Amino acid sequence: MTEKTATALDKAEQYLAGGTLGMFKLPRKHQIVIDRGQGCRIWDLDGAEYIDYTLGSGPMILGHAHPAVLEAVTRQSELGSTYYGLNEPAILLAERLVKASPCAEQVRFVSSGTDATFSAIRLARAYTGKTKVLKFNGGWHGGHDYAQQDPDPDRPGWSRPISDGIPRSVTDTVITCDFNDTATAVDLISQHAPDLAAVIVEPLQRAISPKPGFLDALRDLTQKHEALLIFDEIVTGFRLSWGGAQEHYGVIPDLVVYGKTISGGYPLAAICGPQDVMNCAAAELKGSGRYAFISGTFNGNPISCAAGLATLDELAKPGIYQHLHKVSSKLQKGLESIAAESGHALRVLGEGPVLQPFFSDRALWTHAETQATDLQKQRALGLGLLKKGFFVNPSGKLYLSTIHTDEIVEQTLDAARSVLAELL
Repeated sequence: MTEKTATALDKAEQYLAGGTLGMFKLPRKHQIVIDRGQGCRIWDLDGAEYIDYTLGSGPMILGHAHPAVLEAVTRQSELGSTYYGLNEPAILLAERLVKASPCAEQVRFVSSGTDATFSAIRLARAYTGKTKVLKFNGGWHGGHDYAQQDPDPDRPGWSRPISDGIPRSVTDTVITCDFNDTATAVDLISQHAPDLAAVIVEPLQRAISPKPGFLDALRDLTQKHEALLIFDEIVTGFRLSWGGAQEHYGVIPDLVVYGKTISGGYPLAAICGPQDVMNCAAAELKGSGRYAFISGTFNGNPISCAAGLATLDELAKPGIYQHLHKVSSKLQKGLESIAAESGHALRVLGEGPVLQPFFSDRALWTHAETQATDLQKQRALGLGLLKKGFFVNPSGKLYLSTIHTDEIVEQTLDAARSVLAELL
């Protein structure tokens, strides 16, 4: 670490809460300060180069500084940064989302995934007139109070806050069970049906695949009990396929939220759904008993929307998703194979260009099961790759971009082979 980086880290500790920008923080000896990114590579302040498997926590599916996105952003910047009113990029992006998303007829833009899931829950409550929400253990829906809930071991089926500062009155509107536990989900939805406004789920929860029939059961039960099914596709949208998880798994929710990939790396997310539900966000309904306030200064920001349009233009090109799945499968199978050669039991969960390794010799279907694996060894693998020039979240997911190639995956596997040998 050079004096330049050390000084930057000292200032980060002094001026940034917790010395970081959020949850992601590495031990100081591993911490880097990023200077720039290009394609699937980043460089730190010391000039060290890394192959990037974090991709800004997912948004940079085209890689960093993609020429088409840069051109679109530059062009729009010259016309103005934000207007608050309607603008053409926002209208065109909304049209693109509706045509791609099986459940969507209308869109409301917001600025982050947290905004999107919070607003989708508010929409569901306004539309149904009910209060409670079912979420799944380990599902990540952002930083708002309804999302920051985990199962309460002293009250089966109910939640407890992950964060301090959340009132009990909020927690008591959130029920929870394990992802892929169809029987418990059936019981909870049926039990709370008179008060249940929505079930919110990541169709691919973090990197855990849904068991066959699980998402279908949620769809059938929510329709039966007049609750809305919300797909949180902040991660999976336009990543697993053009139609996201809806297309990939063949299950159509009532509402879907998008972010990350649709943003081109700029602050942007969206709630999409049928017109009768989305109309609850119309200002004309204020005072009607079915109005959901969803508004913000930067909603539908033209620069973000221009970046999103450029990104989707690139993703719509022939062969893009075939390439994403091909290189991701090569990495997934390769990591498991070289781990076995080194005497490690490794499961690489995920589908398409979102993966996560766990040291385990059995199938993993729930968050609790992933947390019972050797997380210390998982982190050691991540930090080992970081030392060898691969920027990863040691405890998080691996994201691949359209710029990652077979050659880059081979380099990654060679480095992982060396790290795994050192972990014995």
